[in-house]
Amino acid sequence: MKRVLLVPAAGLGSRLQTEIPKLLFPINGTAMIDYLFRLYAPFVDRFVLVLNPAHVAAVRSHCEKFDLPIEFEIQETPTGMLDAILIPQTRLGEFLNEEADQVWITWCDQIAVQTQTVQRLSVLSEDSSGVVMPTVVKGRPYIHWVRNRSNEIVGLLQRREGDAMPERGEGDVGLFSLSRKAYFDLLPRFASEAGVGNRTEERNFLPFIVWLSGKADVMTFSVRTEIESVGINDRADVALIESYLNGKTQADNSYSGV
Repeated sequence: MKRVLLVPAAGLGSRLQTEIPKLLFPINGTAMIDYLFRLYAPFVDRFVLVLNPAHVAAVRSHCEKFDLPIEFEIQETPTGMLDAILIPQTRLGEFLNEEADQVWITWCDQIAVQTQTVQRLSVLSEDSSGVVMPTVVKGRPYIHWVRNRSNEIVGLLQRREGDAMPERGEGDVGLFSLSRKAYFDLLPRFASEAGVGNRTEERNFLPFIVWLSGKADVMTFSVRTEIESVGINDRADVALIESYLNGKTQADNSYSGV
C-alpha cells in the first residue's frame, strides 16, 4: 500500500502581505511547507506540490535541502482547489496502482495538525473505500458540515461563499484521505458536473464530500484540539500559531475560533 500527500499550494497568500510563496512563509523562522514535510514524512511515500507558475523556481530551490521524494505540478490559472487537486492525476496514476493505495490532501497552511491525528487517519484509511477526514466542533466556524438524523453529511455551509453560519459548527482541519477509487473515479465524476462558488467563483473541493453521500463511505473523527483546525491566512493567524508552537497557548478547546 502506497500513499501520496498532495498539497495544493498555488495561492498567493495576499492576506499575509508577503511577496514570497505562501508555503514558504516563515512561522517561527521555519517555512510552512517544512512543518508538513516533518509531520507527514513518516506516513507517506512521496509529496506532490501544486504550485503557481511564478513560484516554481523558488519552491524547487527550497525543497532541495530535503532528502524526500518531492514532485511538482503547476496550476496555470487559479480556478480553485478542485482543479488543483485533479492536476496530478496522470502522475499519481503512474505511482498508485493498487486498490489499497491512498491520496492524502492537505492545505499548505494547516501546520498545527498533531501527530496523533495523522496516526489515526493512517489507521482509519486502511479500511476506507471513500474519504476519511478529521473534524472539529468550534465557535465561529469557517465551514460547517450539515448532518442528517443518521449522522450522514448532507450539506455544507461556507463563510467564504457568504453562507449564513451557525454560532458553533463542525469544520474540517484541511486534511483528507481519499481511497484510490475516490480520487481516480469519483472525484473526476464530481468535477465533470461541479459549478463554482457563489462568491469566490472558484471550483471548490469540499462540496465533493457532500456529493459522495450514497456513493462511498465518508468517515470522520474528532481531533483533540481546536488549534489543529487553524489555517494561516493572515498575520493574526501567524501570531496565534507561533504562540501555540512556542508553548505559550494551551492546546485545548479554549480556542474560540475568532
